[in-house]
Amino acid sequence: MIRLEFGAADLAGVRFAHSPMVEIVTSAAALTKPGLHGLYAGWRAQVRPRVAAARLETFLAVVAGPGNWIPDFLTPVPVEARPLLRDELARILETPVDQVVPDVFRSWAGHEPPPAVTRFADDPRGGLAQLAHEIRRYFEIAIRPWWPRLRAAAEGEIAHRAHTATTRGARTLLSGLHPHLAWDGEAVTIGHPGEMVDDYTLAGQPLTLIPSSFTGERVYTLAEVPVGRAMFYPPRGYGALWDSPRREPAAVLSALLGPTRAAVLTLLAAPHSTGEVAAALGLAAATASHHLTTLRDAGLIAGARDGRRLRYLRTSLGEQLGGGGV
Repeated sequence: MIRLEFGAADLAGVRFAHSPMVEIVTSAAALTKPGLHGLYAGWRAQVRPRVAAARLETFLAVVAGPGNWIPDFLTPVPVEARPLLRDELARILETPVDQVVPDVFRSWAGHEPPPAVTRFADDPRGGLAQLAHEIRRYFEIAIRPWWPRLRAAAEGEIAHRAHTATTRGARTLLSGLHPHLAWDGEAVTIGHPGEMVDDYTLAGQPLTLIPSSFTGERVYTLAEVPVGRAMFYPPRGYGALWDSPRREPAAVLSALLGPTRAAVLTLLAAPHSTGEVAAALGLAAATASHHLTTLRDAGLIAGARDGRRLRYLRTSLGEQLGGGGV
């Protein structure tokens, strides 16, 4: 069990982000450890033969070693809320060699490492460059086709947490975040009572919460990195992410609102602009705008500026009516 000292004053340092590298490393666990991640069977069936054909020996050796350890340097705590993969890879390539080598070998302690791992001892920069190349390839195969859904799930989670915090108080940023996480006002604990406790502090750093739809039922932590602390956890409704992208609204919701308006409300479990609603549901822009206005006037959705675009998301009332799914 992990115990992270975290007082009420530390809530001011909580921030959210969505990281391509977090989705990459957690998806690698879902790909290589099916016994722990049955939810992703459909995704795994599509991705596994493509990954095998791409021969990503270095990537798989580093992220899926027998010790179940994923190097911390592969998931740098985001400095921006929505980092790009190229920026995260640039940070990874700048990792000091004296951190890279022991991190890569840690998962192979007690086992004979393959050549893709032993290379790091003699040529760490070359190994790191090959790893970055294979990460890009893996992203194209295993993540990019699902990226819009992953991003929408994360955005929906972040918007929900922000809305709840503004209406119910900042404590709700942590309370109810995950069944295995508890906060008593002095410390966050992750795990189950009775387990060995590892104690950490924030050390003056912010805490970044990173929704990732590949974490399954787990919470991952970065507790000792010098630039901040982070938690990766599943967003609300992440299980529905792997269903058909066009989920039919419940019959009762369709009967109450009409099928099109019900579909709009269902879609807005994650933020969408008018154009995105129209494209997702095959509507004319004017029709989508009309339905959005009606739902907004009924208090079921609310709009918020995202750069130049106005994005809509379900309100608490809309969540109750729409069922809370993604």
